[in-house]
Formats: sequence, structure tokens, C-alpha cells
Amino acid sequence: MSMIKSITLEDEMKKNPQLKLSDIQSLREWCEKQPHLPKIEDSFLAMFLHSNYYRMEPTKNTIENYYTTRTHVPEFFSNRDPLGGKELRQALKIAANLPLKGITKDGYRIMYGAFLDADSSRFVYNDNVKYFLMVCDVWLLTEGTNNGYIYFADASGLSFGHIARISPLGLKKYLYYIQEAAPIRLMGIHFINAPPAMELLMNMMKPFMKKEMIDMIHFHSSLNSASEYVLVDALPNEVGGKAGSMYELAEIEVKKLENYREWFLKDEATGRVNEALRIGKSKSASDLFGVEGSFKKLDID
Repeated sequence: MSMIKSITLEDEMKKNPQLKLSDIQSLREWCEKQPHLPKIEDSFLAMFLHSNYYRMEPTKNTIENYYTTRTHVPEFFSNRDPLGGKELRQALKIAANLPLKGITKDGYRIMYGAFLDADSSRFVYNDNVKYFLMVCDVWLLTEGTNNGYIYFADASGLSFGHIARISPLGLKKYLYYIQEAAPIRLMGIHFINAPPAMELLMNMMKPFMKKEMIDMIHFHSSLNSASEYVLVDALPNEVGGKAGSMYELAEIEVKKLENYREWFLKDEATGRVNEALRIGKSKSASDLFGVEGSFKKLDID
């Protein structure tokens, strides 16, 4: 693991005056009483605490949700070898998921998303979510806590063909992970160049989103209105920024995932819950998300 750069608890203590060693110790002791949980590094405990504004009970819930979701949603969290199967390699060519340099005036980091290849016949929802969450994992691993995150996407490539390839259950699982399990402070979701298909996607997502998340979503008709929230210069050239070509930036991101291959393999082998050791009733995907059949009658207006 020596090749892998990851942030340490010491780094986090320097960054966050609110972070107390006594809180890390309390969390460690709590984790030891949860035999189903894997061993969790102190730097990750710091991230869970920070994302919950140092409140202990919500932090425990996030830890539980994070490892349980990653165990029971294999379509997003297994077979994550960046040099592995052709399905994942294909997803790496479909979309750009780019952690941008620079921070907003509020001190937030920006994740940029866009289609590299807008042909919907090549789009596989689960593989694209998997790729996005892998990029997020490496970002958190290398940079640790942050004041907040903004997601900014150029939605121009989105078509009804893409929407037809997304299941409501798949959306529910993804939105549950982002809202209940990801150790981040999500502060805003912004779209530019939204096509008509976006309205249908929003209608599919809304049943699975809390009001706080719905209120974070903004649509921009121009970079001018987006500039209130994001650093325009930090965006890729294709949408009027100065960060460079999104195709080249996407290649750099893929290379980074390949460099962290060892971490992904280890995470999949050791970073999951053991339901056989859970105190009380063990959990399954249907406990968390319901069963596939119950989504057949979902009313989308």
C-alpha cells in the first residue's frame, strides 16, 4: 500500500479545530462493539464526524449506512478493479467525472460531470454510477474532509434513450447512498444545458429525494447565472472554463483510478459488513430498498 497516498488523522486534526481525539476514541470504542463492521481507519472516522458536523449519533448512522450499503449494492460496489472487466472499462469512456481544482467563494470543491459519449445505446447506468463513486472514493481518500461539495454537470448529452436505461430501483439505491451514507457535506447540485429529458429524470428521482436535496438543485441557462455558485475558470474548456479539455482531464482521472487499484481490491475484500456477526437481525438489500417488483407501478407524472 506504500504507493497509495491517503490523508491521515494528523492531517485532519490540523485542518479541523473542531475535531477532537476524544470523539475519535469514542467512535473507535463504539465500532468495536459492532462486530459486523470492518476495521475503520481513524482518518475515515474523522471524515464521518466532519460530514455530520461532529454530532455523534448521526455519525454512527452514517458509518452503519456506508458499510451496509457498500455490502448490499454489489452493482455499484463490487468488481471495481480499474483494470478489470470490459463493462467498467466501457463506462470510463462514456462519462467524465472530474474533481476540479480550486474552491468556490464559500470554500466548496466542485465535481464536474458530462457525457464524453452521448450515444445512449452504450450507456449502462450501474456501471456509470460505479465509476462515479470510484472517483469520489479516491477524492475523499486523498483529500479528506472539505467544507462542502458542489456537483456541476453539463446535461446537454442526456436523452430519453438514457432515461429508458435507468431503473427507479437503481435511482433509489444511488440516492440513498448519497443522502444517507456518503461522508460528505453536499451543498449544491447544478445543471447547465438541460434538455427536455431532464424533466423526466427529475420526476423519477424526486420520490427518493429529501426536501433538502431537492432544494439544492439549480438549473442554469448560462454560465453567467452559474458563476454565482461555481468558479467558471475551474470548469473544462468545453463549457467555457479554462481547466483544459474534459477528454484529457477524464484520462488523468482514469489513470488515477488505475494507480489506486490496490486500494480498490483491498476495500472490496475488507471494507464490507459481515452480516453473520451483526447483533440482532441481519440486513439484506430488500430490507434497505424494498423489492424490485414494488417499483413496477411507480407513478411518474
